Amino acid sequence: MSRPRQPPGPSADAQLLDGLVVGSHGRHCVLETPAGERVICHPRGKKLAVVVGDGVRWRPSHDEGTVEQITPRRNLLYRQDAVRTKSFAANLDQVLILVAAEPEFSEHQLARALIACEAAHIEPLIVLNKADLAEPFARAWQRLAPYRAMGYAVLPLAAKPRGPAPAPADTLAALGQRLHGRTTLILGPSGAGKSTLINRLIPGAAAQTGEISQALNSGKHTTTTTTWYWLDEARASALIDSPGFQEFGLHHIDPMQLAAYMPDIRPHVAECRFYNCTHLHEPGCGVTAQVQSSAGADGISASRYRIYSELFAELRDSR
Repeated sequence: MSRPRQPPGPSADAQLLDGLVVGSHGRHCVLETPAGERVICHPRGKKLAVVVGDGVRWRPSHDEGTVEQITPRRNLLYRQDAVRTKSFAANLDQVLILVAAEPEFSEHQLARALIACEAAHIEPLIVLNKADLAEPFARAWQRLAPYRAMGYAVLPLAAKPRGPAPAPADTLAALGQRLHGRTTLILGPSGAGKSTLINRLIPGAAAQTGEISQALNSGKHTTTTTTWYWLDEARASALIDSPGFQEFGLHHIDPMQLAAYMPDIRPHVAECRFYNCTHLHEPGCGVTAQVQSSAGADGISASRYRIYSELFAELRDSR
């Protein structure tokens, strides 16, 4: 006599839980559950590289867990070192690029960040800090004029007002409105005031970073840990602190696509005589024809073209 067929048990996928990656270091990560609980997890297999901002499906095991799947990403950003390029943040609504009136910011680093945003279809927001330093701020604001002309949003900020010059009123409040209801990655070089801004926006941020670093056992490598912070109790707005500005990676970009990610260069590509123009040395190039020492409304500044040339060489040589 045949036995009655047993009803199927729960599928493996049905036993998985949802989580959000809020901290990552090496092969360890910290997940946050929908209820707000945080759990240390390890990705299943070496090929499953999770980053902060990832939605994941995970399986609990005693007091830790295992990440089994990464849910589809809306976007992904990279950083690089001398050896390789690594992904480090996902599912962003915008990137806040923090620069300062002093020390003088690197336009090359700013361009790298903007190109990465363009390639990933993420909205960038340039914030110029130290608005309370009148003369340095005026000079830096003028340096950003070409970026405002390209259509990028640029906000003034006085994260830590000081000195006799009055700071523009409500700069922090204006920035807060831009962050509301969004997931924002903050980038900034040393000296720009990123830590000060984070502590103004999120009292107790240092304690949260310490807790995640201790959980991940990252110790002295805390600065390499990308960390997620909630900006409100409703958990509708979030800020992701990144490890370093100079490490921003572009090696995943095809050098022939670089011009498409630079708004002042892109409109002139169609004017080139050759479809596969590199915009470096070809005759009849619509881009080089527009390069000027001081760009007009439709021109390309010499400094921006130099950045394009240097990045093109870097991306070409990395292949």
